[in-house]
Amino acid sequence: MGFKEIKHPLIKDKLTRMRKNESNTKVFKENLDEITHLMAYEVFKDVELKEFEIETPVGKTTGYKLEKQIVLVPILRAGLGMVDGFWKLIPNAKIGHVGLYRDEETMQPHEYFAKKPKGSLKDKCVIILDPMLATGGSAVLTINIVKNWGANNIKLVSIVAAPEGRDRVLEEHPDVDIFVASLDDKLNDDGYIVPGLGDAGDRIFGTK
Repeated sequence: MGFKEIKHPLIKDKLTRMRKNESNTKVFKENLDEITHLMAYEVFKDVELKEFEIETPVGKTTGYKLEKQIVLVPILRAGLGMVDGFWKLIPNAKIGHVGLYRDEETMQPHEYFAKKPKGSLKDKCVIILDPMLATGGSAVLTINIVKNWGANNIKLVSIVAAPEGRDRVLEEHPDVDIFVASLDDKLNDDGYIVPGLGDAGDRIFGTK
């Protein structure tokens, strides 16, 4: 698939509320959670299912369950704001964490924390979560980390993306599918997405 911008009236409505400069932390977090929840349906639209027989109150039928274990990997700290939107639908998903910070001069990401769930990630469905896909540096580094953990089935889910970030991820990791709620115009000179959301971490945690 490669890249998909998920266009839906509810997502557009909620994203507008997130973009507004006057929206407070509560409004921002609530709409982030709701957009992520809506996006999850599209992300898992083609997920593989396993059939098995079940008993209903009046007879037997074929039941279904997800074939692969789901692993969520939020990029700290802003990615934490997207976890619940997925977890509500897949409460048995495992969680890993990758912590990155960006050098404000070079705009390059640096790892300060990485913890994988127990067990092999091979053949599991790994979902990397980060509201912003800007330069693509954080996404590429996190994908490298997750692949080093053994993951071979990876999806990246962001709320807004810049063309520069999209293109970099697709170039360096063409095997990773990208899902976004909006492909925005560009990056500014400071590496922020325009029109974007501002600093998503600050707006989620009230530190702006």
